[in-house]
Amino acid sequence: MTAAADAAPPAHLGAAGDDAELDRAVARVEHELGRLFARIRVGWREAAATVHPDLQPLGYQVLTSIVSGTATTAGEIIERLQTDKSAVSRHVRQLEQLGLVESVRDPEDRRARRLVATDLAQERVAAARMAYKGRIGDRLRAWSADDLDHFSELLDALGR
Repeated sequence: MTAAADAAPPAHLGAAGDDAELDRAVARVEHELGRLFARIRVGWREAAATVHPDLQPLGYQVLTSIVSGTATTAGEIIERLQTDKSAVSRHVRQLEQLGLVESVRDPEDRRARRLVATDLAQERVAAARMAYKGRIGDRLRAWSADDLDHFSELLDALGR
């Protein structure tokens, strides 16, 4: 698809009369995304509390990045979560104090350090994810596979 094709309005939309309808539809999507993000934040807060009562939602996100292996250095976590270095450092320090994360030498670059989740972290994150997956999974399982595929495609397009 070309940039011009991406920027062109869908063929089924007319001119000015449809602009107001499109604006209302965009506003509804923005409103629903706001509600969804609020639910996600509540889910992160609950998941964080499941892992440890003192853990903040951002700390939970840092931990799940480490547990999943998607980000195992401070720099990777900063990039993935789009947050500042001091916040990541503070949360990593807390995770280490709680016995959830260890800093180890990178086997490929002995000067670098990698963050590794402990067995305790693996267990607690699995428990937190199970509760969260149950809540959202139950809702998503009510949809057809075609609807889920379409929804996934739309989310992917929105996130680009």
